Amino acid sequence: MVTAFQNTQVLLLAAVLLAACLAKLTVRERAADAPDRVHGVPVPAGLGRLTALRRVRGMNAGLGVGEGVLGLALLVTSHMSVRLATTVAFAAATWVVGELRVRRPDAGCGCFGGLSHRRVDRRSVLRAVLFTGAAAASIGAPLAGLQALRDVQARMGLVLLVELALFAALSPELSELLERYRRRNGRGRGRTVMPCERRRSPLAETYASLYDSAAWAAHENVVSSAVPLDVWREGCWRFIAFGARVDERDMEVVFAVSTAERDRTVLAAFVQPERADAPEEERAARSAERLSALL
Repeated sequence: MVTAFQNTQVLLLAAVLLAACLAKLTVRERAADAPDRVHGVPVPAGLGRLTALRRVRGMNAGLGVGEGVLGLALLVTSHMSVRLATTVAFAAATWVVGELRVRRPDAGCGCFGGLSHRRVDRRSVLRAVLFTGAAAASIGAPLAGLQALRDVQARMGLVLLVELALFAALSPELSELLERYRRRNGRGRGRTVMPCERRRSPLAETYASLYDSAAWAAHENVVSSAVPLDVWREGCWRFIAFGARVDERDMEVVFAVSTAERDRTVLAAFVQPERADAPEEERAARSAERLSALL
């Protein structure tokens, strides 16, 4: 049973790597989903390093080719170096996805090329962790992928089907692929999605998103007043600044709430409070500091 499970992981990983290769080489990212902007607002350069590879088409294609080579190698050989390289690759991918989840929640992981433009969520992180576990389990598999496929057993096929179903459940790329297919075939027309920077976003909607967010739950106890100090909108974000008390110091906690129609994100950051008598230049610099701290 253990051996059959290990052989199944080889087939699963080969299929995933080949699918990722195919997606990276054939599916281009839509211009509206460019990773150097978050909901239409430019991202400071320091926060864009994790997605630098996605900005260069050649690098993205090279990564896809590397995944394809690993996938084919899993099918034709059971050499230990291939299994170890696969495990390291998935472990590195898990780390990158985890960092994106923390630092760039609105930037897609690019795991499957242009299909992976949606924000990184818990499903993406869990999927990466499970694949890393599968890669570790495959190290001791005695058969290469093609050998296991020729000698497939009923229980092995059942395990593979269950894992593929779990993979599908954790993959938002499938719905994106279906949406593209519908658009290409003329279906789904008639509903125009308003760009987030032009979309009407009532203040009540913003507050509802804020108070239901993890960012508010994490900072609620330091907020010193229920009335915000300032509320303003920039592009696809509405910013709300509250007075806060942190380590016996007066601070400001600024929340950035996405005005997108779906998958709204809430970010938070602490900044030094603005002086009421500050000159116009200093107030402009403070506003820029708020945006930089959040985005």
